[in-house]
Amino acid sequence: MDILKLFKEKEALLEGHFLLSSGLHSNKYIQCALVLQYPDITEKIADALIMKLLDTIGDKISSVTYILSPAIGGIVIGQEIARLLTRKFNRTVKSIFTERENGLMVLRRGFKISDSDKVIIVEDVITTGGTTKELVELVKNFNAELISCLCIIDRSKNINLGYPLTSLEKINIDTYQSENCPLCKQNIPLIKPGSRKMIR
Repeated sequence: MDILKLFKEKEALLEGHFLLSSGLHSNKYIQCALVLQYPDITEKIADALIMKLLDTIGDKISSVTYILSPAIGGIVIGQEIARLLTRKFNRTVKSIFTERENGLMVLRRGFKISDSDKVIIVEDVITTGGTTKELVELVKNFNAELISCLCIIDRSKNINLGYPLTSLEKINIDTYQSENCPLCKQNIPLIKPGSRKMIR
């Protein structure tokens, strides 16, 4: 599966001046929602991720009890991976998500993880790995076993999560601190993705 070709076809690889959730600026933004709005494509992506994960962790995949994703970006792909694993192993794999509350990623809505659970963290795109690291710590705090981390596109600079990280595509897109951003110096309007809101 040619992920970058697919994202370009669905106009999900955007160019401009973007404020990322990490606070960094970038000249490109990957809007996974534009691809994941198609259920058939989402299923193919999830299946491809599961196949890659099998190569990474082998039989451990059959013991997974929870898929944990951050809201909002990871919810759709996390749900689809849980659905396919449930079908593949003929037992329930639950899909839950974290939400940001007072600056921290937490479980709400009655979601719980126990110390007997085996968890895979699923995201759409990983940039700095900050959110992923928060989820890793959350799983540790519940004394559950974290099996692996998974994303569609990894645009990080070789982060170390302490756990395997599997992706369908690893790409390098430049990011900048706001004070060193060449796009700011060119007065290109800054957009917060998802809102299409111009910041300045």
